[in-house]
Amino acid sequence: EVQFEESGGGLVQAGGSLRLSCVGSGFTFADYAIGWFRQVPGMEREGVVCINGIGDTYYQDSVRGRFTISRDNAKSTVFLQMDSLKPEDTAVYYCAAGRQYLISLRAAYYDFWGQGTRVTVSS
Repeated sequence: EVQFEESGGGLVQAGGSLRLSCVGSGFTFADYAIGWFRQVPGMEREGVVCINGIGDTYYQDSVRGRFTISRDNAKSTVFLQMDSLKPEDTAVYYCAAGRQYLISLRAAYYDFWGQGTRVTVSS
């Protein structure tokens, strides 16, 4: 069974940092692209950043230069370092897995999803 465990969310003041983790199990982690998405109630889920199986990355414009994605395949983990956080970054953040060479922030391309971790940035 494919499973994800996201962690690292919480409450932080604007300008602060958080590091999210996504641990996958039940599949060959290195063979999958991993994306981070976020969703605010009443809004569509939006892609934040992704990293594919060969380490290529793609960032949404609003987070480029502030967020950094990385992966440790030996630990089946993807990290999202979020710096210079803004109130508009407040959302539930989800990780998802897609085919190995995928570079896309379209949610429809991802096959497996985690349950999410909440990030709240206060002004």
